Amino acid sequence: EILKIAKAQKVDFILLGGDLFHENKPSRRIVHKTMELFRKYCFGDKPIEFQFLSDQTVNFSSSPFPVVNYEDPNLNVAIPVFSIHGNHDDPTGAGNLCVLDELSVCGLVNYFGKMTDLENIEISPLLMRKGATKLALYGLGAIKDERLNRLFVRQKVKMLRPKEDGETNSWFNLFVIHQNRAKRGDTSYIPENYLDEFLDLVIWGHEHDCYIDPVISATQKFFVSQPGSSVATSLSEGETIKKQVGILVIRDKSFKVEKYPLQTVRQFYMEDICLAETPLKVDDPYIVRAVEQFCHEKVDQLLEKASLEHSGKPIQPQKPLIRLRVDYSGGFDVFNVHSFAQKFAERVANPKELILFHRKSEKKEKSKDRSTHDLEGLVREDSLDTTKVGDIVKQYFIGAEQNFKLSVLSDRGLGDAINEFVEKQEKDAISELVRHQLVKSQRYLADVDYVDENTVMDELENYREERLAKNADDNDMSEVLASCRQPKTSAAGRNKDVLISDDEDDGDSMMNFSDDEYQPPVKSPGRGRGRGRGQRGAAKPSGGRRGRGAKAKAAANTPELSFMKQTRTSQASSVSSQSGEHASDENLFSSALSRTKRSATRKAAFAYEVSRSNPDLRFRNSFSGRLQLLSPINRSTAG
Repeated sequence: EILKIAKAQKVDFILLGGDLFHENKPSRRIVHKTMELFRKYCFGDKPIEFQFLSDQTVNFSSSPFPVVNYEDPNLNVAIPVFSIHGNHDDPTGAGNLCVLDELSVCGLVNYFGKMTDLENIEISPLLMRKGATKLALYGLGAIKDERLNRLFVRQKVKMLRPKEDGETNSWFNLFVIHQNRAKRGDTSYIPENYLDEFLDLVIWGHEHDCYIDPVISATQKFFVSQPGSSVATSLSEGETIKKQVGILVIRDKSFKVEKYPLQTVRQFYMEDICLAETPLKVDDPYIVRAVEQFCHEKVDQLLEKASLEHSGKPIQPQKPLIRLRVDYSGGFDVFNVHSFAQKFAERVANPKELILFHRKSEKKEKSKDRSTHDLEGLVREDSLDTTKVGDIVKQYFIGAEQNFKLSVLSDRGLGDAINEFVEKQEKDAISELVRHQLVKSQRYLADVDYVDENTVMDELENYREERLAKNADDNDMSEVLASCRQPKTSAAGRNKDVLISDDEDDGDSMMNFSDDEYQPPVKSPGRGRGRGRGQRGAAKPSGGRRGRGAKAKAAANTPELSFMKQTRTSQASSVSSQSGEHASDENLFSSALSRTKRSATRKAAFAYEVSRSNPDLRFRNSFSGRLQLLSPINRSTAG
């Protein structure tokens, strides 16, 4: 519908404020349909009536074809589309690409506002001219709000201005941004007074509430227009506002926005009900039936309203979205929402989310047992559609009791990793963050002059404070994402990073060992991977018993494994006296050692063989004197 309006009104170009797609990796069907629509409505013989004046290699530097699409001799573009990326369809994964990169390569979209340097941001405008009107179009794709907020504070965001012909400011300066406008934390939004005052109009993306009428900024001289989303993406109150699209008309330094209500969007109605404020009586013996009947009548009323306000166009969905938020505080009982939903399965688009029961939270004493604590007080159930899971995790650990706060991982880093996992499908984000921060903490402890089991927690706390002061979490996530985006090697060829420290040297050495490089001196004739049936039979133990048990017993008698068993036994008293913080490490070590015993000598003797073949390499004795690898325990070499 938006493309039809643009074509009917013969606009010069279409401007998108980010989040063309609601998902970071949309399905093939969705991408295919999008390309079909762009080609259908944006290609043609209509002449382009404005000039592009700026350096296109700078404006579209991230594209392999840095040229505006309507000037490409291979394309016949009638309505150019200019777009920045949002927080849903932002670049990620291998190559730091997004769907807009694909559409840009195809010549369907002019993708701008993509920043490669997130430490010093320079925004170069797209300069256009039509007649006497000159437009400087600035764009900044979505960046994590905390990072961008900090860059603004440090004055690391610069907006380059075009040269003026005379003393008067003849350029109309338009800025497209995709960030939080509403304050959702001290640094998790961008205040309007951070933006340059020379701007004339700011098109603010990201926020789904449609406030398309330009309003003067409370702190600056420019106007702000918030178009909102074109469709409802969650069952939140802001999505109930009428969806509209605007046509911006600019003449010299003056402008106006012509609004066009969208007629083909699925209707959405929401109503709040407080049962305590209704005629219903809590002591009614049939109160459950009465509450259900009351809600049934409300839904019928909203359905009737939807029928009257329907545009009648076949393309508009017939079933509306309806949401009743029912407050049952005061002792009211609730009915079965699933059986209630079945009554409207053929009449509403969201029968399973039709009713939301909630009640006002009551103050309760803090439970000493954190395992019984839930997240109900952190976020309302109906706001889960608009709240990031990572933010909930951050709030949980910030408000946690001291015994349940994170000691090694950072609250913010873990929350960011969860967001990447959930929203961007970065499957290794969480595990890579844990590995990354764990290795850094271990290296920090290795550099401390003296640390024992009584001071290790204090040292970790000092390290956490240093990281917070340096805002190291942003760098961590950049390194973690870079690691996730690297092509994965096969399991057989994957190197194992083992950090081994020499007692005589304060420096740490990173040693890489692979299965292919390591050759044990004695190789048991046990069954190996990839062997044929004949070899497997030949490797049968002499005792006649075939299987893992006999092989493990034979391997246990080797000098290498005996060394490991003796070392493990000699340290039993010190390990058992450790505090609860290290108990999980010991359990992991024990289980890993058990698995090692069941495997062949090759992996069981790994650490010992390194030490024996390289006399200069020794393990660091730390904490209670037990042997410790200064890197995360690798399950295949845990022995």
